[in-house]
Amino acid sequence: MNLSLYGHGEGQDAAWIAVDCGMMIRQDLPDSPLQVPNLASLETLGIAPRALIITHGHEDHIGAAAWLWPKWGCPIYATPLAAGLLRAKFHERGLASDAIQVIEPGEAMETGPFTLRFLPVPHSIPESCSLLIAAGEHRVLHTGDWKLDPDPLLGAPISPATFRALAPVDLVVGDSTNAPLPGESRSEGEVAKALDHTIARCKGRVVVTCFASNLARVLAIGRAAERCGRRVSLMGRSMERMVAVARGLGYLDDFPPLVPSSDLGYLPPEEVVVIATGSQGEPRAALQRLARGRHRSLELAPGDSVIFSAKAIPGNELLIERLKRGLGQLGVEVLDEFNHPELHASGHPAQEELRTLYGWVKPRYLLPVHGEPRHQQAHREIAESLGILAPLSPLNGDMIRFDADGLTLEARHPQPPCIIDQNAVAPLPGLGGRQRRESRHGSLYLALTVAATDEGGWTRIGRLMLDASESQPFDETDLGEWLDQVLASLRVETLADLRLALQPRLIGWFDEHLRRLPEIHLQILAMETSTISHTG
Repeated sequence: MNLSLYGHGEGQDAAWIAVDCGMMIRQDLPDSPLQVPNLASLETLGIAPRALIITHGHEDHIGAAAWLWPKWGCPIYATPLAAGLLRAKFHERGLASDAIQVIEPGEAMETGPFTLRFLPVPHSIPESCSLLIAAGEHRVLHTGDWKLDPDPLLGAPISPATFRALAPVDLVVGDSTNAPLPGESRSEGEVAKALDHTIARCKGRVVVTCFASNLARVLAIGRAAERCGRRVSLMGRSMERMVAVARGLGYLDDFPPLVPSSDLGYLPPEEVVVIATGSQGEPRAALQRLARGRHRSLELAPGDSVIFSAKAIPGNELLIERLKRGLGQLGVEVLDEFNHPELHASGHPAQEELRTLYGWVKPRYLLPVHGEPRHQQAHREIAESLGILAPLSPLNGDMIRFDADGLTLEARHPQPPCIIDQNAVAPLPGLGGRQRRESRHGSLYLALTVAATDEGGWTRIGRLMLDASESQPFDETDLGEWLDQVLASLRVETLADLRLALQPRLIGWFDEHLRRLPEIHLQILAMETSTISHTG
């Protein structure tokens, strides 16, 4: 859900630009709605960007643009692939795309007091760019998402000479995602060889799930399938859209011919490779439907293989485990980051790559972004070991001043979540905003009283309090038994943490047991008593 704003000047005279405008999927909420950045602070502060700059075409960098850009109406600058994806999104929303302007990697542009140069970097989508942002006497390198990949498959490796020519820069706003990891991230070329070897040894149908935007991976899968005498099919709307846009830009000229998914049932299993969305356990994605035996074009069977060529995004682990469990019940072999780590490569820099880049550009200061606090702290430690000043780990909503005195935290502005509700953006319920419209699949209200046990878990006291009148019928006894098991296993200290841990699991249970998922409202009450022992 990336959105950064850079301002130059003082007060009302300051000029601003926005860099990226992404969204995230809230899989912990009913119906997995989209969340976008909250613009309330910008409106309060009178900040309106004169341009929106896009570093690359991933959803967490462009996904909110069609929702939030209408508030700004400014020009949008993006490289050809990101621009094509944005135009498709604008078309879906009924928006004119005249504001989207294409800028080639390597080119420069000016807007107000800002001069920006788009610097090509390898990542898990073509045309990713770092930005050199100059305003006044300051030169800032906004790295975006990047890695050092000697064999990226699509696009060229990074140019050391280009980045050495920037030195010294005043500030790097840098990617911290893999800062705790030693060494270097695996190359896409290495993953392509591993996919070749793995698909060649599979006997039945092969389904490979990866991010639709990772076109180098999609190309590697297609090439591996062709070498093994297998036909290729795509499953998932985002996968089909991404491949179509990329082909139009000439990125997949040597990709093998595609078989419509509706024809897969006529092919022998050993001749099939499917590239599918759903690596993060998304409830409505193609792979989830395959795991439940609900896909209209294909049924998986014992002897088939599913390759997860993607890493779990933090927070999605439970959904992915449930998905893999469903595949296992079908007798399908699952190959993932744990038993076959060579089948995936991160798109972000590990420690040696960070040291290499900073050796080239020689920054005075670092502001570590992306990742969680532990990633930012690891990044700061690397910078400080190189003599780079890194005094801050920013949080969402921080306004930071950079001047002759360095980096200073000016203010913190709260960022309550904003959820896309049909054709509107609304604050998340329970956080002071208006209530969402009732779910079309009904609502289910569940309250339970709990007490902590001396084994560290929780136990349910009394019976469930349920109001499921608007929802579909289900077995309340089965739900109660499942709740007892889960509560006993949750090692959290507070009711707030318990609710946070239980809510996504509860959504998962209803998603497995109901045809349509209702909007679920959970209330947890504490029993006023000492801890309870299960052994006494």
